[in-house]
Amino acid sequence: MENQAAEVTAPPPDCPQFQHYQILSRLGQGGYGEVFEAWDSKLRRKVAIKRHKAFDPLRDAASLVNEARLTASLQHPAFAQIFSIEEDKESQAIVMELIEGQTWRQLIKENPPDLATALGWMAQLAEAMQAAHDSGLTHGDLKPSNLMLDPAGKVRILDLGLAFHDDAQTTTSVIQLEQQGTIAYMAPEVLLGAMPGRQTDIYAMGVILFELATGARPFAAMSGLALAAALMQSTSTDWVFPDTVPEDVVQLIRAMTARRPDQRLATMRHVGQRVETCHERLEFRLATRPRRADGDAEHFGSSDSRRPALLTKLLRQRSLPAIAAAVLVLGVGSWQLVANTTLLGVPAPTFSKAQAISRALTALQQFEQPEQLEAAERDFSAILKIDPDNAAAVAGMSMVYSFRYANDTQDETWLQRAAASAQQAIKLDSQLALSHTAQAWVFAKQGKHEQSLNESERALALEPNHYFGAIGKAVALKRMRRYDEAQLWIESALQRHPGGRIFADELGSVFFEQGNYAAAEQAFRHSIQLQPDSAFAYANLNAALLRQNRSEEGLRALQQGLQVRPNGVLYTSLGNALFARGEYVGAADAFERAVTPPTGNPNSYLRWANLGDALLWIPGRTDQAKDAYQKALELLEPRLQHTPQDATLMSRMGLYSVRAGDTKRGAELLGKASTLAPASPDVHFRAGLAYELLGNRDLALAELAQAKKNGYPASAIESEPDLVALRRDSRYLSQPTNGASQ
Repeated sequence: MENQAAEVTAPPPDCPQFQHYQILSRLGQGGYGEVFEAWDSKLRRKVAIKRHKAFDPLRDAASLVNEARLTASLQHPAFAQIFSIEEDKESQAIVMELIEGQTWRQLIKENPPDLATALGWMAQLAEAMQAAHDSGLTHGDLKPSNLMLDPAGKVRILDLGLAFHDDAQTTTSVIQLEQQGTIAYMAPEVLLGAMPGRQTDIYAMGVILFELATGARPFAAMSGLALAAALMQSTSTDWVFPDTVPEDVVQLIRAMTARRPDQRLATMRHVGQRVETCHERLEFRLATRPRRADGDAEHFGSSDSRRPALLTKLLRQRSLPAIAAAVLVLGVGSWQLVANTTLLGVPAPTFSKAQAISRALTALQQFEQPEQLEAAERDFSAILKIDPDNAAAVAGMSMVYSFRYANDTQDETWLQRAAASAQQAIKLDSQLALSHTAQAWVFAKQGKHEQSLNESERALALEPNHYFGAIGKAVALKRMRRYDEAQLWIESALQRHPGGRIFADELGSVFFEQGNYAAAEQAFRHSIQLQPDSAFAYANLNAALLRQNRSEEGLRALQQGLQVRPNGVLYTSLGNALFARGEYVGAADAFERAVTPPTGNPNSYLRWANLGDALLWIPGRTDQAKDAYQKALELLEPRLQHTPQDATLMSRMGLYSVRAGDTKRGAELLGKASTLAPASPDVHFRAGLAYELLGNRDLALAELAQAKKNGYPASAIESEPDLVALRRDSRYLSQPTNGASQ
């Protein structure tokens, strides 16, 4: 992950230089290349720089360019972002994202992960490598030292220096690869001269999983050509696995490391599916393992070691009479083991409502991502199929509906379903914190912030550390403009939930609404550190940077977010950034993307209004602009009915009404909004803009002066095309430039 919170203080001037980069330290080196941590003095950020040790202009320049192009072609966030290729008289280098964290090699050495954690890493790695393979690329050198875990727990993949486009006709030799790859993770066919391909990446991952599961790689005592010979002359069926490694994990590793490529798992997608299955079975076994009196987990069947071995043998014989005889010999209690075991000798995964609830609630923590909402809905639905009166699942479905209303289509049907489900959850179990949390979120979407706060506090009284209850309270306090209380509550929630990205975002929003944009920026950067693939944090960071007149940095934040997860939120922010620069055609294109599925949302009033703003400045698009404003008004009307005292919505409704020609209603709404929110810079700015459109220059100047006094940046006023004439007015020129001087 790029170091979003990099300190702005430059390093000492005596650091070695490469172009405008100051070399801080060597991060690593291999047979040919070195990687350095460096300071980009132009953009004032830390980066990673990779270059060859002894530069051969004819050979290495092409090699570096190829690596940079290969890496840049991948859009998956697991791969480092390429910034540029730089060169001087002595060398050429790739400048790329500096990924913070630890390599898997370091983690294995210092704090070996448990098997459940290791399987989670492998699932992430399989997903990323599937993206690479879908792009026609193979890595060719997967190993623990080329894999990292960043501070957010995300797997990152380093060093595509050996990456290849698929070419079945190409071959190489062990001698060529010996200096570049690591023999321990090379497939037998590569050691025999074949070029790396998709199946060799799968093989390497199998060896890595073996090392994670057992604590050592195969033939750990060997190296060099002796190790290569051992790998070429053996098969993974000969590898020794400890008894602690479950049989399904053993079979997975063997399926990934079969000697012949055509006998291995066919694709990374298959690998990912098998890893997920092993992970679910392991969680089930851990959740249902009997406990001893001293609290430690007991091995299943330890009271009679003959039971598992004898039953497994009989099951493999597929002999039902023999199984029945075994039950009589071993006792009736043995039937439970037999009944929960398939005739193939593999434990059948049993559905666990508790695990499904836990999995769904974890998915809900990333509610802005559609795939996470879908995963949560699948788990809650599966529970309700077998237990329709499960209060937790009913409450969970209510939250899914609330988030769909907010994130997806803003269709009132979602909100109605959320309300009905929340009421049912409370009826089923009024002592369940999640039931009251679901009701709190419904009230929040309805604009009933006092009721939302009350329900959130009821949830927290039942479960003091309830994650969603804490978020609900934070949102309610912020919406009620109880900013000091909101800040204290969110900061305490961050201490209890240090990985909760949403709390960092809410803290930034509290600062932003009060005009403290520097503090908001830091909170949003912290949010990105916690969850680098959240689009909202990049959009929020952009907004905070714009308010500090740092538009270029804001645009880079948006571009980074769009590379990670393109969606309507980021396209909206991009449109705003382009609009502020006077690039109205580009802004209109971005806003159109923001309202166009699948990445956009056609039911967002704000995005339609933004589109109208941009279209007004393109010749021949006036009628389309008015249509966009009318669409915004139609979508905004029911929301304002839910929250008739919401000054923000009221001011927007007033401005859009003026744009659409309903000047009387627009003026009334704007006057009321300014009275309701005298400290809001945004409300006063909208009022000032509307009054200028209405021809009331005196009121426009007064409102804009108040907006600047409350913290609205003068640069944002000066980038508004509809205020060109006002800005030439001597009364405007005599106003202070911002609130800081008053």
